Amino acid sequence: MSLIKQLWAAIILLMAMAFAASTVTSVLSARQYLQQQLQVKNIDNATALALSLSQLPKDPVMVELQVAAQFDAGHYRFIRIVSHTGETLVERVFEGKIEGAPDWFIKLIPITVQPGQALVQDNWKQYGTLTLASQEQYVYKSLWDGTLELLLWFVLGGIGTGIAGTFLLRFITRPLSDVVDQAHAIAERRFILIPEPGTPELKALARGMNDMVTRIKTMFNEESARLETLRKKVNRDPLTGLSSREYFLAHLREALSGEQSGGSGSLVMVRLPDLNEVNALLGRQGTDALLKDIGSALYESGNGRVGQRAGRVNAAEFAIVCPSFTTATEAATDIHSRLIRDVLPKWKDKVPDLFHIGAVRYVRDQSLGSLLAGVDEALAKAATKGANTFEAIDDANTKVAVPAETWRTLLTEAVGGGHLTLSFFPVVTGDGKSALHREGVVRLKTDDSGTLLTAGDFMPMAAQLNLTAPLDLGVVKLAIEHLQNSSGDIAVNLSAETIADFHFRNELANLLKTYPEVCKRLLFEVPEYGVFRQFDAFQDLARTLKQLGCRIGVEYFGQRFADSDKLADLGLDYIKVHPTYIRGISDNPGNQEFLMGLCKVAHAIGITVVALGVERKEDLPLLAKLGFDGATGPGVN
Repeated sequence: MSLIKQLWAAIILLMAMAFAASTVTSVLSARQYLQQQLQVKNIDNATALALSLSQLPKDPVMVELQVAAQFDAGHYRFIRIVSHTGETLVERVFEGKIEGAPDWFIKLIPITVQPGQALVQDNWKQYGTLTLASQEQYVYKSLWDGTLELLLWFVLGGIGTGIAGTFLLRFITRPLSDVVDQAHAIAERRFILIPEPGTPELKALARGMNDMVTRIKTMFNEESARLETLRKKVNRDPLTGLSSREYFLAHLREALSGEQSGGSGSLVMVRLPDLNEVNALLGRQGTDALLKDIGSALYESGNGRVGQRAGRVNAAEFAIVCPSFTTATEAATDIHSRLIRDVLPKWKDKVPDLFHIGAVRYVRDQSLGSLLAGVDEALAKAATKGANTFEAIDDANTKVAVPAETWRTLLTEAVGGGHLTLSFFPVVTGDGKSALHREGVVRLKTDDSGTLLTAGDFMPMAAQLNLTAPLDLGVVKLAIEHLQNSSGDIAVNLSAETIADFHFRNELANLLKTYPEVCKRLLFEVPEYGVFRQFDAFQDLARTLKQLGCRIGVEYFGQRFADSDKLADLGLDYIKVHPTYIRGISDNPGNQEFLMGLCKVAHAIGITVVALGVERKEDLPLLAKLGFDGATGPGVN
């Protein structure tokens, strides 16, 4: 029983006891008063009747008529005249039933009143003794009516007091409700602070809860800052701040084979022709400043472009993955123009031949070796053109770009025409022996032959055409249909663009409310970049989904770890760590340390951690040792 209910129970009990005591006191006092009045009435009536009879002739008929008249008019229980010899001369007795009060009330509160007595004279002789007792039913009726009236006033007073008490209790216990909400939030892995009330006892409680939440958030933030420092140390070039060679190549492999990656993209390579000569000319500090300037320009080239990443792959070579450009020529032109504008003017007097740029187009599932060989070829051709030039190779065999209107028609018809389908991939426990859930990944049928496009092939165009909301809603409907006909849990992905759509969030909530039985088996995932890009919208979505019983997670986690302190207030159920940290994990002690710390921080606030992109089943024991609760990828499918 809640504290509020206990308070109300105590108040009701006390009020009932007070009413009982008041009723007993009132009834007993009234009974005492009425008994006294009835006693006086008996004596007065007996005296008056005896005097009246003493003045009459003692004809038996006359005496009986006088007694009968008095009995009928005065509401008596009995009137009796007894001679001095003990003979009953006249007697009238009420033989009816007492009315006006229940029998149990009459038995519970007996009325005991002595009858009135007086002598009846016959001239100077005693005629007899008159005894009479008034009827008590009017006393009982008066007591019963008074009790009912007292009960009525008590009920009305109780209702009024209850209404006033409700508002008063709500006001007094509002800080306590805040503490209860805070406790529930902590249970849901949301760490919020509440205002401290003025009541000393509740103030101490609220302060204690706030201190606990503050310590948890401080611990989380400090550990997050430590892990972010470690992540940068392990995965970034210490001089330029760009991705290290190993981290960049892992990202490139994900771009070539990842589920969410597009069907094609471009790889751009920037090479300094002779770093030794530059070092000799500028000195160590000058060379470092030059490399930092190039790194800064390449890093800024990815601003606003999802998936674009720059890395330093060798001492004199930089590479950029550009998934958003239509051709390699466009990608190379963008990088070239940035270096010409932001870097070359500062260094051209000292290093006129500063760089060469090569760019090639890649397609899904292309081998890394062939891609790097192609970009080396492009760099060689750029070197023959002269200083600060670029060469781009757009493979003629790559698919011809589909016009936007064709995409619009295809995607619009996909939802209503049943062209969307789900492919399921298992997410297994850390030991690989059982399933956590299955991830439902959307596929698009493009023709009657059954050709399927992955999400990376069509979702970028859907985002450009503002069509992600109907596609995501179609995916959720497919997942619900599948859950109704199968066992286990299913996770589906929501696009970063979709979560910002208020209409979509309402439509999704209404859809889920009609299927409450499947909500506990339905998981929703949003890419990390979408979470932080639309944080307020994601927070609102997470709160809504949690209230409906669904679980919520962040996939491709770890690219923006510095902002992860915001996640402590969301109540996340799980995170799926980005594949770039998982690939080659057995040969990367630095990432092992980082991931172990990440798992500890997540577990401290009750978040499940899943590894994405596991390529080898042999890595599962190591991942479990690092603290991962689950894994998915080609190695476990």
